Amino acid sequence: MKKLALFMIFAGLFINLSCGVSPKSKETMVQIKTEFGNIKIKLYDETPLHRDNFIKLIKEGVYTDLLFHRVIQGFMIQGGDPDSKNAEPGKMLGTGDLGYTIPAEINSKFFHRRGVLAAARQGDDTNPERRSSASQFYILQGKVFRPAELDTMEVKLEESRKMNMLQSKIKSVEPELNKLGQEGKQDELLARYNTIKEEVLAEVAQLPSLKFTEEQRKAYTTIGGYPPLDNLYTIFGEVIEGMGVVDAIAKEPTDRYDRPQKDIKFTITIL
Repeated sequence: MKKLALFMIFAGLFINLSCGVSPKSKETMVQIKTEFGNIKIKLYDETPLHRDNFIKLIKEGVYTDLLFHRVIQGFMIQGGDPDSKNAEPGKMLGTGDLGYTIPAEINSKFFHRRGVLAAARQGDDTNPERRSSASQFYILQGKVFRPAELDTMEVKLEESRKMNMLQSKIKSVEPELNKLGQEGKQDELLARYNTIKEEVLAEVAQLPSLKFTEEQRKAYTTIGGYPPLDNLYTIFGEVIEGMGVVDAIAKEPTDRYDRPQKDIKFTITIL
């Protein structure tokens, strides 16, 4: 009977393995310790490059006694600048780095609702690929929006996308347009411009809508967030406990660089 029981156990294990069944990976939890209290954060498995880099830096002690160097009430608190450790009072921070960046892992599943953890980065003008800073991050505090505000924002987002696409298209044929202008062929220039505009409108019509989902609207009109940042920065985690701590830090008086007048140190550990 014992041999039969053992056989059945091993047979069951073999069937599970052959069917591709494996234990569910445990999500990584980290804790940010501050004088205001602790912030518990869950890191997303859907953004493995950012998750693994964050864990690596924690283990290396990079996130020990750094500062929340940029704080904006109703928006976010930012930290992770390696130059903030032991930085003299009044020094402008935010440009420190570790000599590398992380490829963007922007996932439309995640949006800028209150409490998300996201990677800071350089702007699109110098960083069109939207690669993330290796160490700097922010926790979104955000604010609550009215439905009408979201309606207006949707219109602006659509118009902004059209304008950006139009400018890009015009730039690609700029020599041709300049030549027509120099030759005084205004009718041809106007016709070419209208053709380009029609092409852009046709392309826009094929793109996914920029309207907010029901989930986004519910979040932005109840707990709050900051929708203008959606799909522009990599979100790689969320606060599980301690948003009260984020709110307390966000209330701290700041200087003209948005640096808190009193140093707010933090240390991150893996739970």
